[in-house]
Amino acid sequence: MADNNIGPKRLVVGAHYGMRDWLAQRVTAIVMVVYVAILLISFLTGQNFSYEGWAGLFAQQWFKLFSLVTFLALFYHAWVGMRDVWMDYVKATGLRLALQIATMLWLIACAGWTVQILWSV
Repeated sequence: MADNNIGPKRLVVGAHYGMRDWLAQRVTAIVMVVYVAILLISFLTGQNFSYEGWAGLFAQQWFKLFSLVTFLALFYHAWVGMRDVWMDYVKATGLRLALQIATMLWLIACAGWTVQILWSV
């Protein structure tokens, strides 16, 4: 029996992240675009461009939660992108693992800092 691993009957192995990560990148990008649009509309239609005006916007619970969701989407978006960069371009397994762990720790720290900032307003 010949080991023919080409064509439509080829054996496909791997993590199969492709479609799920492609969709995650698109969904998180849409969340970020909607947030920026709302922020831009609030800025352009607002009368109070002072700290108090922005603090008033962020004092609203819905906006605070939407900001948190947007930042979490940003961090996940960054994770998927950076993980793919590390997997594609860093061939040394130990170095790749170290970079992925460092990226995860950095993004988790950023998420914690985001929560601290949003709930301090």
